[in-house]
This record gives sequence, structure tokens and C-alpha cells, in this order.
Amino acid sequence: MMDERDGIEQTAPVWAVFGDLMSGLLGAFVLILVGVLGVQLELATHLEAEIQKRQLEEQRRMTLEKALAIPLATGRITLNNGRIGISGRVLFSLNSDQLQPEGRELLNSLVTPLRAYLASRDELLMVSGFTDDRSIRDGNARFVDNWELSAQRALTVTRTLIDEGMPSSMVFAAAFGAEQPVTPNSNDAARAQNRRVEMAPVPKAANLKNAVP
Repeated sequence: MMDERDGIEQTAPVWAVFGDLMSGLLGAFVLILVGVLGVQLELATHLEAEIQKRQLEEQRRMTLEKALAIPLATGRITLNNGRIGISGRVLFSLNSDQLQPEGRELLNSLVTPLRAYLASRDELLMVSGFTDDRSIRDGNARFVDNWELSAQRALTVTRTLIDEGMPSSMVFAAAFGAEQPVTPNSNDAARAQNRRVEMAPVPKAANLKNAVP
């Protein structure tokens, strides 16, 4: 009898240790499961936000395309990722900031659809001037460099839009000089593409502040 009791007493701690081990494993499993579920929930939330963002961008692009359907159909402007591009030769002569009649006519046709689009979204229009990589010709004393030329061209377009009916509170100018070419300046055709003016709707500063969580 004594031996049997001793055997029972000796085996009892083994079961207790086993029970503790299983409890520990179960707790670890629960923690891992909670962590995995948390990661999956975060990924799902991020994915949903990204999908909504892409849908809004697509809706924005389609709305802008609809607003500019006529000038886009005639090939007088391009639309890429929300940026409206106009070839420099349509607006200006080489190394000049004097707007050509064709350019003024084009800008006039853009004012009404752009004004309606900006008002509906409470956005601003950024007018950006770009040049190629060649320096201003020696005989041209009007501009110090490409920065000044691109700035004056952007200002000319901005002022023309205002003259044609765009509220001054909806538009502003920016200059990029030879920076950010659309294609390498490897030949005359490429340089002609880089001499351009772009217009892009952008959020107002107040809208950006309100969007910050």
C-alpha cells in the first residue's frame, strides 16, 4: 500500500507540469492568433483605403476628361495623371513669353470647363512653365536663364486665363525651368516636347489641413 501511494504522489507533479505547459502553449497560441488577426485587419483596412483612393482618382480623371472633351478630341492639349499639357510652340515662339493668337484662343476655350471643374471640387489651378536644357540665346537679353523664361511663360498663361474669365483666386503660377523633362533632351524633337506649359488642379491648403487625421 505504501508503494502504491508513493507512486501516485510521484506522478502527480508530472501531470501538473504538463497542465502548466499546455496552458502556456494555449496562451501563446491565443497571443499569436490575436496578432495575426490584428495584422490582417490592418492590411484589410489599408487595402480598402487604397481602393477608395484609386476609385476617387479614377473618378477625378474621368470628370476632368469630360470637362475637357472638346480640346482633348482636337489634340490641342494632353491629359496625363491629371496634368493638362500644352506644347510650348502652340503658346509661344522660341525663347519668347509673348502669347501667340492660337495660344490665346486655346486658353479661352479652357477657362469655362476648368472654372466649373475647380468650383465643383473647391480646388486651385497650378500653371507650370517648363523649358528644354539649352541656355537662352546670347542675343536674348530679356531673360537671365531658363528659370526666368519658364516663370514668365507661366505668368503669361496665368494672366491670360484671368483676363478670359478665370477668377484670380483660383489660379497661381509656378516655374520649373529645365527641370522635370517629360523626355531626355537628346534631340530637337525631344526638346520641343519639354518646352511646355502644364496646368494641374491641386487641393487648397485649407483642404489639405482638413484631410490630416
